Amino acid sequence: MPSDNNQEMFPIVDEQGNITGAATRGECHSGSKLLHPVVHLHVFNAQGDIYLQKRPEWKDIQPGKWDTAVGGHIDLGESVEIALKREVREELGITDFTPELLTSYVFESSREKELVFVHKTVYEEEIHPSDELDDGRFWKIEEIKENLGKGIFTPNFEEELKKASLIPSLPK
Repeated sequence: MPSDNNQEMFPIVDEQGNITGAATRGECHSGSKLLHPVVHLHVFNAQGDIYLQKRPEWKDIQPGKWDTAVGGHIDLGESVEIALKREVREELGITDFTPELLTSYVFESSREKELVFVHKTVYEEEIHPSDELDDGRFWKIEEIKENLGKGIFTPNFEEELKKASLIPSLPK
């Protein structure tokens, strides 16, 4: 069974994204609250539906939950833009897209603390999720609203919907 590489090196950053050090994935996800940067991409179709990925059961954080279309760590020495392109290619096989930066914010859970760079794009081609994911599909906005707070989505995704105003009718 696949697993996350706990020895993978992540940059440690301040809340402005300036690198202050480095630590392993294992250290970052151990409850240390070392702030490390990640990229997210929300993929919309022309009808306004949002593509979500289903996290594999083997993931160390939030296994089996539906989440942002693309989410991944920025590697040590990598820019936000390069990390975003790499993650989108690895997870969805998409190489031609135009990202729009929406916001950045700090997400904190009991196990980790991330500086999240949130992007969106509109994409009309067929999407082929990689074997890094258990599933992926477009969700209608109403379908997402009906399932909020039911443990189907990651807490990060639910929080981000509001922070990035992805569904305008949701209160911030």
